[in-house]
Amino acid sequence: MSGTRERIYLLSDFHLGIPDAASSLDRERRIVRFLDEAAKDAKAIYLLGDLFDFWFEWKRAVPRGHVRLLGKLAELSDRGIDLHLFIGNHDMWIFDYVPQEVGLQVHREPQAFEWHGKKLFIGHGDGLGPGDHGYKFIKRVFRNRLCQWAFARLHPNFALWMGDFWSGRSRKKSYVNDRKFLGLDQEWLVIHCRGVLSKEHFDLMIFGHRHLPLDLQIAEGTRYINLGDWITYFTYAVFDRGELRLMQRLGDGPLDRDRRIEGAPPFAT
Repeated sequence: MSGTRERIYLLSDFHLGIPDAASSLDRERRIVRFLDEAAKDAKAIYLLGDLFDFWFEWKRAVPRGHVRLLGKLAELSDRGIDLHLFIGNHDMWIFDYVPQEVGLQVHREPQAFEWHGKKLFIGHGDGLGPGDHGYKFIKRVFRNRLCQWAFARLHPNFALWMGDFWSGRSRKKSYVNDRKFLGLDQEWLVIHCRGVLSKEHFDLMIFGHRHLPLDLQIAEGTRYINLGDWITYFTYAVFDRGELRLMQRLGDGPLDRDRRIEGAPPFAT
């Protein structure tokens, strides 16, 4: 393990709050222990969305819970680690509370970066690629300021119940497909990435949302990485001196004990 802060870590899709309070808390504690290990040599940490299964910020109120994760991220920010959050479809109603209190830089669309001479394209991944027109319409509604204002007029007890209900319906609908590799020609985020590549070259294209860890060559000189999740796979990526590796967390000890994942499923878990 390097003694200097040169590594960049990327992880996604915690969905804290499900399936119940006890198991969500266990998962949150495991994530915090990972962040403690990553902080030993992290220059930056990129969170690619869906930290919570549902989140909404009122002007003077926020949802209960998740204080261990939020407190740990605030601590890392105070220590000078660069933190980035790409808003996901389950936490798109993060506004100013989390960025201000924690110190996260928030991104609402995919962004291009350059690290150690490598060009990267990074985002959460929802609403991209062909199909899923129903969700794309709903996403525009949810991002509409008038709709957000109207939802904020609801009492938090009712609003959060409603949000949890619809979030659960969305998750159940996609649960089975989230664990199937569709093939390079059918993976909708791969299709989207290839469209981006037709206009501009990137060495690495990294997304969350899909919940399935993938490390695929999708064009000459271009890898597509999906970060998986911290519900089933407990996977993350680390960028170290020009090389990116997709890893699976195997315990709570040093990160050099974790296992590298390459290609597509089936994986031994």
